Amino acid sequence: MNKALTRAQLTTEVVVRALTVPLLGLFVAMSIHQYVRDPSRVTLLVFAFAEVLTVVLAVLARVPRERDWNPLSLVVTVCATFYFLAFQITPGIKLVPEGLAAVIQVAGVSVQIYAKWSLGRSFGLLPANRGVIVAGPYRVVRHPLYLGYLVTDIGFLVANFGVRNVVVLVVQWTLQIVRIVREEQLLSNDATYREYMSRVRYRLVHGVF
Repeated sequence: MNKALTRAQLTTEVVVRALTVPLLGLFVAMSIHQYVRDPSRVTLLVFAFAEVLTVVLAVLARVPRERDWNPLSLVVTVCATFYFLAFQITPGIKLVPEGLAAVIQVAGVSVQIYAKWSLGRSFGLLPANRGVIVAGPYRVVRHPLYLGYLVTDIGFLVANFGVRNVVVLVVQWTLQIVRIVREEQLLSNDATYREYMSRVRYRLVHGVF
């Protein structure tokens, strides 16, 4: 049975979810504005769609039975979730053709959708125990959702390359790794998850991490 949230936790829950709407709306509006100025930049639309998918599902997620309310986890989660606001979305250097970059992004979004479909409503922002999922892409790596995010980010970067965007992604993925580690610290309290970790060795990229 879920424990009742304290007043501070409930306030945090409401604030984090409420913030998603205006912040996401701002990013989508800026992306559409840039796309209207240059309709060839389809990577902007794919990236905006991916962020809408992530945030909307997080807002609709069920309240978990156990969640990490540590201030570090909260700060890391908020920064890693809304990192897209720091991106430079004006035209950058194209390391690969826009179409190829969009294909990479779509591959990343497809992984995200498959992972989120496997999770159902067991998806959210803060590290939490929403039930252990071991099916679908979770048979390959322990965090396929983050793998999808990584591929999508790479697709965006190679068509919108610049120093600022590289810095944003380095910071973003440093935070995401912290997020993964803290999430696993929480989930490791569950014997089912410990057994799952013994079967699926890698967290994010098979053979690497």
